[in-house]
Amino acid sequence: MSHTEAPISITVKSAAGSLITVRAATAEELDQTIAMTLASIASAAEELEKAVRGTGFSASAPVSPAVGYAANALGGTVVAETFTPAAAPAGSGQRMCPHGSMTRIHGLTGKFGPYKGHFCPAKQGDPTKCTTQYVKANSPEWNTFVADQTKG
Repeated sequence: MSHTEAPISITVKSAAGSLITVRAATAEELDQTIAMTLASIASAAEELEKAVRGTGFSASAPVSPAVGYAANALGGTVVAETFTPAAAPAGSGQRMCPHGSMTRIHGLTGKFGPYKGHFCPAKQGDPTKCTTQYVKANSPEWNTFVADQTKG
């Protein structure tokens, strides 16, 4: 299984808008990954924040205990809680369907040239698989689209 298909995915957004994503197949793998990279992620995020803002930064305290736990486990600071189980993070461009978070794919060669779209995570051939939601080349989302995968 590739990391973009991992069933567990945690993305933390910094105050400057930097995204750090940790993916794992199991809870144990997630714990190991976080333990191995915690210090380097925190250090890199702090350096980036200082470089972007020209100084240190501060943020509000978490409202939810779960968010506080994740922030402490990752060595991060919560800027705002923007995720609910039924929705995607605000402004992330991520879309949801009944099967979960849709995968953002940028293809370099499609029927009509390059394409970008949100693809249902259901298995190929599943009769309940949702229709792909393509991003139009002349839409503002085309320029801000951040792909989870790029296909040749």
